[in-house]
Amino acid sequence: MSYGGREKKIVFYETDNHHAELKIKLHYDGFKQGEFFRSLVEAYLGDDENIAKFIEEYKIKNNKQGKRQRKIIKKEIETAKEIKNKFALDKTDIESIFDLLEEEII
Repeated sequence: MSYGGREKKIVFYETDNHHAELKIKLHYDGFKQGEFFRSLVEAYLGDDENIAKFIEEYKIKNNKQGKRQRKIIKKEIETAKEIKNKFALDKTDIESIFDLLEEEII
């Protein structure tokens, strides 16, 4: 089996009050708990702009990184976007390039 095919369990602890509030709100919005968290993880890993903005605000509010480090990361993200737009590469294109390189090596 190739890497990334196995499912992993993610567990964390929360207060009983937050858990109850979460369950109620998820029911109201029509989500199952797993679906909700998987969608957030997918958006976070996919660099969704709304999630990125939330994370940036959270880091500022909770002092999760120094101002200098946040500035460096922001610049790196902007540079990555520019390069991606310049070369018009999406995830599939990048995987294809790596596949071709792998074939060349073998």
